[in-house]
Amino acid sequence: MTPTPTPARPQTAAPGRTPGRARRRGALIAWAFLAPALLLFLYFKFIPMFTGLMMSFQEIRYIDSTWVGLDNYATILTDEAFRSAIWHSLVLALGTTAGSLVFGLGLALLIEGPARYLWFVRTAAFLPVVVTMAAVAEVWRIMYHPGDTGTLNMILGWVGIAPQPFLADEDSSLLSIMVMSIWRGTPYDMMIFLAGLVGIDRTLYEAAAVDGASTWRRLRHITLPALRPVFWILFTLAAIRGLRVFVEVYVLTNGGPNGSSEVLMTLIYKLGFQTGELGIASAGGIVLFAATLALTVLVQLMRRRQSA
Repeated sequence: MTPTPTPARPQTAAPGRTPGRARRRGALIAWAFLAPALLLFLYFKFIPMFTGLMMSFQEIRYIDSTWVGLDNYATILTDEAFRSAIWHSLVLALGTTAGSLVFGLGLALLIEGPARYLWFVRTAAFLPVVVTMAAVAEVWRIMYHPGDTGTLNMILGWVGIAPQPFLADEDSSLLSIMVMSIWRGTPYDMMIFLAGLVGIDRTLYEAAAVDGASTWRRLRHITLPALRPVFWILFTLAAIRGLRVFVEVYVLTNGGPNGSSEVLMTLIYKLGFQTGELGIASAGGIVLFAATLALTVLVQLMRRRQSA
């Protein structure tokens, strides 16, 4: 006689271990691992940000401080030096962003492929990104020497061009800084573009080639639309990098000559650490933060509108 199978007993949770309690325990463990990093962020980032916000409404003195409300912000908006620094920051950010994107895409298209020797070319092209900005700026400062013995002027002399002042002239100082910033930012954009090119379906190129599409048409109708998300990311990062430029300007010109290359970051540094105007410098930092936040939000809104 075949024994009757015993019905399986339903699985029950362990005594004292409910699903809700298990989830809470997992969340507590995750927060426990995050706590050291969050404490560091709190102490070195968020508390200084709040302190800077409070200082921007005060006139800071060594003994005491006076609440001045929005006077520091009014000074920023009306002072000619601040307006010039903001304008220089915008010009430098736009020029650096456009140049690094164009040259980064061009380099990515040139060295994209499976060939073995290309790893060396990519590594060599990426080296400027890993070098310290202060060292890069110092090398370019030597190259920009305005005399006949300057490296770039010697090269220009080979083709019959007279020596250029570069950093020593008010009309070319900001442009010279922009060229160096594009040179350093291009390899970073190139690597991001290379990652985006890998994800493009190669059958699209093959089908377009069969239909007789030229290289320019394949680039315009296949490559560029596929890289649109990459463009948005790089545009945001490059624009923020351009707005917050400091080291290259400080090393190359320190804002000179006659303030022709002064940007917001160098002006804030001088006000805060050289002249002691900590309240106005803090207000300038808040303005820069607000501009960066507004730019990021605007780019995200434009990206979502196009993807909708």
